[in-house]
Amino acid sequence: MTEKTQRKAELLSSPVEHIDIASFDGRVIIDAWEKMSFSSRDAARAARILQAAVADPDCSVILTLAGSTSAGGCMHVWRDMVRNNMIDAIVATGASIVDMDFFEALGFKHYQASEIPDDRVLRDLYIDRIYDTYIDEEELQTTDHTIGEIANSLPAKPMSSRAFIKAMGKWLADGNAKKEGSLIEECYHHGVPIFVPAFADCSAGFGLVKHQVERMKSGEGYLSIDAVADFRELTDVKIKAGKTGLFMVGGGVPKNFAQDTVVCAEILGHEVTMHEYAVQITVADVRDGACSSSTLKEACSWGKVDVTLEQMVFAEATTVAPVIVSDVFHRGAWKQRPRHRYGDMFED
Repeated sequence: MTEKTQRKAELLSSPVEHIDIASFDGRVIIDAWEKMSFSSRDAARAARILQAAVADPDCSVILTLAGSTSAGGCMHVWRDMVRNNMIDAIVATGASIVDMDFFEALGFKHYQASEIPDDRVLRDLYIDRIYDTYIDEEELQTTDHTIGEIANSLPAKPMSSRAFIKAMGKWLADGNAKKEGSLIEECYHHGVPIFVPAFADCSAGFGLVKHQVERMKSGEGYLSIDAVADFRELTDVKIKAGKTGLFMVGGGVPKNFAQDTVVCAEILGHEVTMHEYAVQITVADVRDGACSSSTLKEACSWGKVDVTLEQMVFAEATTVAPVIVSDVFHRGAWKQRPRHRYGDMFED
C-alpha cells in the first residue's frame, strides 16, 4: 500500500451510520418540545401537522428534499417514510437521489470526516467533501458510468426523470443492488414516483452526457430527460390526489416545483385546492426574499400553500427531521392509509 493509498484509507475509515426512526420514540421529545418555545415549539407543531396530513384519509403527502441530509445520516428516514406509507411522491435534487441514495445502493458509503486537511490534499486523494462528510470520487465516477449503462439499455427517446429513476429502481431490484432498501428501490416497489427537476445537475448528468456523446459518435439516437414532462406528470399527480400536504426538507427547486403544481393545474383549467398541510425545515434567511423559495405564508399569496396548517422550522434538518418523523411513525396513523401508487399512473 502506497503512502497516498494509506492516507486515503485513514480518512475514509468511519462510515456514516443512518439513523433509525423506529429505534427511539420521538413522541416523548415532541410532547416535551410542545411545552417549550422557540424552535422546539415550532418543530413540535410541524410534527402535529405532518401527523394530521398522514392521518387524513383524503390527503396525499409529497416529500421534497434539498441539501445533503441523506449523506449526513437521514437516508433511512426518507426510505422508511416510503416503506411505512407516510408519503406518496417525492421531489428532490439529483444529489439526494443519485449521488447519495443510488451511490449507497451500489455498495458505497459516506464517511465522517474526523479531520479536515487542506482541501487541495483531499483533491489529490480524490476525496470529495460535504462539510464534515467525505465521499470517494472514484466510487462516485463508478456511479456516473452506471447511470450511462442504464441509459444505454433504454429506448432512445425523451423521458421524464421520474421514468428514468423508475428504470434505476428496476435495475436495482433485478439483482444489481449491493445494499438492500435504498430509497429508489423502495419507491419502485411501492409505486411512489420520484421527480428530479434538475436531473442533469448530479452524477446522472455526467452519465447521461457520456451516453449521448457516445451515441452521437456512433450515429445512433440517444435518450434525453424532459423536464417539462416532469412538471406535467407531477401536476397530474396533484390533480388526481386533490388534497395534498408537503413535508419539505430544505427548499430550492424541489420545494418550488412541488408548490407550482397548484398553479399549473389552474392554468390547465382544473380547480384544485392549495396544498393544505405544509412543513418546511430550513436554515435559509427570509431577508433576501428567497428563504429557499419563500416562506410558506408568502407562498399563499401565489396560490400555492394554505396558511391554516403550515409551519416553518428554522433548524438544521438532520437535528429535527428524524425526531418529527419518529413521532409520526410511533403514532401509527400510517397503518390505516391507502397506498396511492401514483407511479402506476404513467405508461413508460
